[in-house]
Amino acid sequence: MKITKFALVTATSLSLSAGALYAQAEIDTDGDGAYSYSELLAAYPTLTEETFLSIDTNADGVVSAEEHNAAVEAGLLSAE
Repeated sequence: MKITKFALVTATSLSLSAGALYAQAEIDTDGDGAYSYSELLAAYPTLTEETFLSIDTNADGVVSAEEHNAAVEAGLLSAE
């Protein structure tokens, strides 16, 4: 049973990771590996410039995948 449970958890985790990577690729429309305000706004219509600036923690003008993931986990980005 432990192996089956482990396999299920692993498969679920991989599936969620693949989905997140696909979603990130869909957001990054210019393929530069970062998300501009306009790219994120298309994916998150309620995003404000103020929230974008708070997500861009290194203030380089774009949001990295790591900054995006942290913002999603913190509840700062929602597709609603």
